[in-house]
Amino acid sequence: MSSIFHTIGTVFQPIFHLFGWILAFFYGLIPNYAVAIVLLTIVIMGALTPFTVKSTKSMMAMQKLQPEVKKLQQKYKGPENRQILNEELMRLYREEGANPVGGCLPVLLQAPFLFILYSVIKGLANKTAAGVAEPRYIPTGSKMYHNLIASHGQINVFGMDLNLKPFPISSHGSVAAALPFFALVILAVALQYFQMAQMNNRNRKTGQAMPSQQLMMQRFLPIIFAYFYLVIPAAVVLYMIVSTGIRIITQDVMFRTGVSNPHKAAERELPKAEKAIEAPEPTPETKPSTMKPTPHPRSKSKRKRKA
Repeated sequence: MSSIFHTIGTVFQPIFHLFGWILAFFYGLIPNYAVAIVLLTIVIMGALTPFTVKSTKSMMAMQKLQPEVKKLQQKYKGPENRQILNEELMRLYREEGANPVGGCLPVLLQAPFLFILYSVIKGLANKTAAGVAEPRYIPTGSKMYHNLIASHGQINVFGMDLNLKPFPISSHGSVAAALPFFALVILAVALQYFQMAQMNNRNRKTGQAMPSQQLMMQRFLPIIFAYFYLVIPAAVVLYMIVSTGIRIITQDVMFRTGVSNPHKAAERELPKAEKAIEAPEPTPETKPSTMKPTPHPRSKSKRKRKA
């Protein structure tokens, strides 16, 4: 197993150095580790935001299709129709441009960045066998490098070493010193739950049905990530807090502008559709006649007698 991690680490070495250089650059502008991590997170989320938008649209399309999905499930009941049901569902998803696993895309895309940032943070606090600080992945002439040497490898921000985890508490010296680390974990979990509930609450207001997969994700993913946040450095938890906050803002902007709202999208398309519908050409039956009516011969004789 160690050989596998060593191989993966060797492949990612150039990326580690790239992220370390960006982190050191931001630290050189504002000498604060937390600020540097926040700025790096903004850069990463700027690259991931298009995928977040696509994922949100896909989830909205899935929720819009729930009535059709239920009809198909009622039509093809029983295990003997399972294959036909799956084929019909996939056909429906393709036609409507929906992706059943689209909501998992941001979480899946976060995984490599978490691994990279975790490795870079561990490299910042690297020490030799003699206990001497020896930061890795950042330029040796940078201000961050010299400050880490002076602090003996501690990533100190407001009295917190961001390289530490909540457990073990003995590493903090006291329970009081460990409380801020648990507070970061709670904040990260709460934001992630809110980000998922933001989508679900909006769907309830619009009267759309909730996919069971999305409800399950809202309930269980925060619990899984809570454990994950307890075993990674606080600097990586800070990254998750900022990235989740950016996703919440992105979704809110999409909801307010109607990018992901099928009702508003339909309202925007309605005028176009009305213009496209032209008045039907008059048929010979409905076309008004321009010819003058021919007078009846008796009417002429009557006019003569009157005269």
